[in-house]
Amino acid sequence: MASNVANHDGSATTTPAETNPSNEQPVNNNDQTVNDSEVFAPDDFLADSNSYYNNAKKYWSNVSPTVDGMLGGFGSISFIDIRGSEQFLKHLYKQKPAPGRKRALDCGAGIGRISKNLLLPLFDHVDLVEQDEQFCQTARTELADYGSKLGTVFNEGLQNFVPAQGRYDIIWAQWVLGHLTDEDTVKFFNRCAEALARGGMIVIKENFTTGNVVDVDRTDSSVTRPLLQMKQLLKQANMRVVKEQRQTSFPKELYPVYMMALRPTLKK
Repeated sequence: MASNVANHDGSATTTPAETNPSNEQPVNNNDQTVNDSEVFAPDDFLADSNSYYNNAKKYWSNVSPTVDGMLGGFGSISFIDIRGSEQFLKHLYKQKPAPGRKRALDCGAGIGRISKNLLLPLFDHVDLVEQDEQFCQTARTELADYGSKLGTVFNEGLQNFVPAQGRYDIIWAQWVLGHLTDEDTVKFFNRCAEALARGGMIVIKENFTTGNVVDVDRTDSSVTRPLLQMKQLLKQANMRVVKEQRQTSFPKELYPVYMMALRPTLKK
């Protein structure tokens, strides 16, 4: 999986550069009337997970290790994206208990765009995980000036990555979960929950479709899910949404992008 893409920003799901093929209005977050069975899952596309991940890896191996490459040609939205993420993080630190600021993990980190512009200025140490070796090497070079604040750059796909238990105050996954199958997305959340420090949170920032159908991109081997389906996966993973917010000021032709802060469901 390309760990990153958004456009590879780390992401991945379809890049922000991915445009919204419909003119429908964004799904209402409060609409709970849609049955699970109404969400279309592209089983034929995801049936062979090895091919799914290998195709994504091959696609990203041919992408330029630049901000524009990470964002699918939409490098101009990087500033707006980071500003929106900064504001979202500020709100999270008003929560009780608030996360610490010792260590963050950038998932699907690409060349380190989010680490450089968002996480490293805010945390004492930042680790990155990215499946493409060229992107990892570029990140190490680009972030070298941060010295000891730059932790480990893990060269591994998120479907296999196991973060250290109790290590991270913030785990940030942006534009990358569309490169994971539904099953591996749930497993990823489970592993991340174990990796959170006391008071820690997982933050996801992803494209979402405006209807109840999963959009398939066979070019970069990714899917864009409905918001409702993501919330179903979170429920399966025993995660609860602490805060949810839509990214504003992106070009209208792009998919709606939502940020969600997550914590494990409290045990009764």
